[in-house]
Amino acid sequence: MPLYIAVIRDHAGHFTVSFPDVPGLVTAGDDYDEAVEEAVAALEEAGEEWTNPDGSTGLKPPRSFDELQDDPAFLALAEGATLVEIEWPVAD
Repeated sequence: MPLYIAVIRDHAGHFTVSFPDVPGLVTAGDDYDEAVEEAVAALEEAGEEWTNPDGSTGLKPPRSFDELQDDPAFLALAEGATLVEIEWPVAD
């Protein structure tokens, strides 16, 4: 199963989540655990109805962690954040 990296940031006790391989998909939680739960739910929902900037539909395969580390934009986004791997589609 593909693993998408979620970037979780703590903003004074409120946690935001973004996905470097799913531009524009963001969610949040009142604590870390809720942020992770919301990230799983957001990725699952997006996977069903996502439209990419180029007009294609469906989530594109995620980059590997090694590939992400070669991306300066990812490195800037990830600095000071917590990274979590989220499997999609979610295993039952």
